[in-house]
Amino acid sequence: MGPTNFVKFQKQPMMLKMLYALTPILLFSIFAYGLRVIWLGFWVFLTAILVEYLFEKRKNKPVSQAVLVTAMLFLLSLPPSVPFCVAVIGIAFGIAFGKEVYGGFGRNVFNPAIVGRLFIYITFPLYMTTGWLKPSLFGLDATTSATPLQILRNGEGGNMWNLLLGWRAGSLGEAPVFLILLAAIYLIWTKTANWRLMVSTYGSAVLLTFLLDVFNVAKALPILPAIVSGSLLFVTVFMATEPITAPKKIKSMWIYGIIIGVSGVIIRTFSLFSEGWSFAILIGNMFAPLLDEIIKDKKTKKVTKTTAGNDASGKKVEA
Repeated sequence: MGPTNFVKFQKQPMMLKMLYALTPILLFSIFAYGLRVIWLGFWVFLTAILVEYLFEKRKNKPVSQAVLVTAMLFLLSLPPSVPFCVAVIGIAFGIAFGKEVYGGFGRNVFNPAIVGRLFIYITFPLYMTTGWLKPSLFGLDATTSATPLQILRNGEGGNMWNLLLGWRAGSLGEAPVFLILLAAIYLIWTKTANWRLMVSTYGSAVLLTFLLDVFNVAKALPILPAIVSGSLLFVTVFMATEPITAPKKIKSMWIYGIIIGVSGVIIRTFSLFSEGWSFAILIGNMFAPLLDEIIKDKKTKKVTKTTAGNDASGKKVEA
């Protein structure tokens, strides 16, 4: 591998489209929280590329453009005031133990961005649960805030316009709901993400939240702020649709999305953890290979039957 391979990436058009969808959200976070986001992003991207380079160099392979998507997703999932060193540790762990130990791009079972985020959430809980800020113009007047989950439970998220426009506390990427919705439309239109994964994840989460709210279950989130929750939408659009860890069959996709949606709501409502969606994604990742293995699509059955009744030249043969 030559020295120029470090700056040359394996071309992956689908990953570039994902970056295009995420870029407006990153720009909004810079506008809302200031130039600190740029420095935070610099260290996250640099670390992600360096860690993957060190692993891929031994296999004489270039760095994948997918690592840029992982770095972007990880960055946008962080609280605005998280220390740089904590972010570096998280993305390094996610790339190394969530991706490269499985063999690199295309072989990982779990979403590496989520693996890295949960690692620092468990290891450095103080920084991941108290680093919330209210957005302000370029972060000039940013003030501390309660966690996004506490805000939703207390009904303090502000009016619906503030929720949609992202002017409330949250992670760097979950606040601008309208940008996440535009990204969803773009990803579906360009066939970068499968709409079934989005509908099943979001629909199951909203339905269960509605039922818990109707029956006045303790700690249940109010339905209206919950359905425009930036964290739910961010996970639905960018995490649940991740092509490597999601199932490939149509029926499997529906079940996979339901597993994520239901698991996330249950964990956020009844457990001590506020990271319901991160845990839900990993739970879904665990089931994805099994779902594709045990569920048969009609198209798959038809192809199998046709293959069994014909030889390589297309002539009918005896089974």
